[in-house]
Amino acid sequence: MFINVLCFGQKLDSRETILKLLEQQTNDWNNGNINAFMQGYAKSDSLMFIGKNGITYSWEKTLINYKIRYPDRATMGILKFEVLKMDFLSKKSCWVLGKWHLNRPEKGDIGGYYTLIFKKIKGKWVIVSDHTS
Repeated sequence: MFINVLCFGQKLDSRETILKLLEQQTNDWNNGNINAFMQGYAKSDSLMFIGKNGITYSWEKTLINYKIRYPDRATMGILKFEVLKMDFLSKKSCWVLGKWHLNRPEKGDIGGYYTLIFKKIKGKWVIVSDHTS
């Protein structure tokens, strides 16, 4: 995995925390647990998910959309994230660019790119914007 990290006065523990969050999301997804996967997102009406069908606002609506698009293990497949670039814009915000891939032998593989905006809210790093294509 190639990671280009630019730190804006940022400790390496924030970088590691975000990478661990993405690793946990991968594990949760690969265990078929969308509810646990969603714990990496801000539980807020202002959460923004941008995909091929447009913009979805709110944690609840994003969760519902994931469950509709990925109704079973065959559709969920096995997720792999690859972080390409991470840039701390401030002590409380981080931009992440990466690639995603779902290995789905029964349904056909899919993948693309993502841009995530993380914010540190109440001492916890969470995704506040996810643009996935």
